[in-house]
Amino acid sequence: MSRYTGRCACGAVTATIIGEAATVRQCWCRQCQQVAAGSPTTNAIFATDAVALQGALANTTYIAASGNTLTQSFCGKCGTQVMAQSSARPQFRTIRLGFLDAPHDLAPEVAIWTEDAPAWAVIDPALERFPRQPPPPVTKA
Repeated sequence: MSRYTGRCACGAVTATIIGEAATVRQCWCRQCQQVAAGSPTTNAIFATDAVALQGALANTTYIAASGNTLTQSFCGKCGTQVMAQSSARPQFRTIRLGFLDAPHDLAPEVAIWTEDAPAWAVIDPALERFPRQPPPPVTKA
């Protein structure tokens, strides 16, 4: 069983994750591009009960292009993006790869919302692609 740790830039928010990522996705939706300064967000999707967070998170909630309610969580002190959660998938937490301590063995497997990617985007041709919202991931044992 894998173990991951993470921390924000200032150290006020930390995490321990025990378990396997269901998948790792690059998301090119417009909301993610806004969060990631024009690039995609890169996210490891873990079972909710695998993720233990410490520290105070700030949140923002909105209706995503998928039609689901999306809650973005970040450190209220330094602004580091920590995770997202979709109302359609409460069994998962979508952890930002940049929040996780390096080194780790996680790398993108899928690119989603590719129809929203800018013309200059470079998407690895080896990644499975979805023009919009993909089906939910399956939890790995």
